[in-house]
Amino acid sequence: MKLVLSTLAIGLLLGSAGVSAQSLSVGPDGVTVDPRGPRERAIDRDIRREERWRERDRYERRRDWRAERDRGDCRTVTETRETPRGEVRRTTRVCD
Repeated sequence: MKLVLSTLAIGLLLGSAGVSAQSLSVGPDGVTVDPRGPRERAIDRDIRREERWRERDRYERRRDWRAERDRGDCRTVTETRETPRGEVRRTTRVCD
């Protein structure tokens, strides 16, 4: 009787843990549980995308700065975009 009750209790605990998790993944590191909701994951994805843009912009600015040392006629172009998280500005150097 104790075995049946303990097995039932463990089954209920494991079953409820799977229901409350938003995402379960099985990979080379094992099973991972992501308790965040879809909206939170989308926000994190946007943040990572913006960080990649910033890193790429930083690289391009450095590359353009080096090219500017060699040439003199360059201009700065600023693009403004609306994202769900707000306004994003991207500044690039254009050398003609």
